[in-house]
Amino acid sequence: MFSENLGLERHGNVFVITLKRAPENRLTSSFCQEIIRAFHHIQHEFGPDAPGAVITRGSDAKFWCTGVDLDERKTNPYSNSDGLFPMIHAILDFPYPTIALITGHTFGGACPFALAHDYRIMNSKRGFISMVGPKQRGV
Repeated sequence: MFSENLGLERHGNVFVITLKRAPENRLTSSFCQEIIRAFHHIQHEFGPDAPGAVITRGSDAKFWCTGVDLDERKTNPYSNSDGLFPMIHAILDFPYPTIALITGHTFGGACPFALAHDYRIMNSKRGFISMVGPKQRGV
């Protein structure tokens, strides 16, 4: 286990990051920073020029991630610039292949999170992926 909200396992040259922030893996700035630390840890473990890959998965079959925790914005108006955007950058800039193993529902800010990975795999019979716009949320 990497942290309370994040599992990290190594299988040879493949690391598996498991999102475990119950119940829906909503992205807070601190959770995004945990994910960034996991990617930095993995990069350090691999070292330069080593073969390897990273898989990001959910911890259950219902949710992969339901996006940004909108309640955090009430107390931290910079939550996206403190968490979501640096996390996306860390994944986009990661020097090894990344795979989003989408194990369930993926909504809102979880879509760019998934799209930041090099590859995305999702069971077509398990969950929905949707980027909800402001008018659909009633904002």
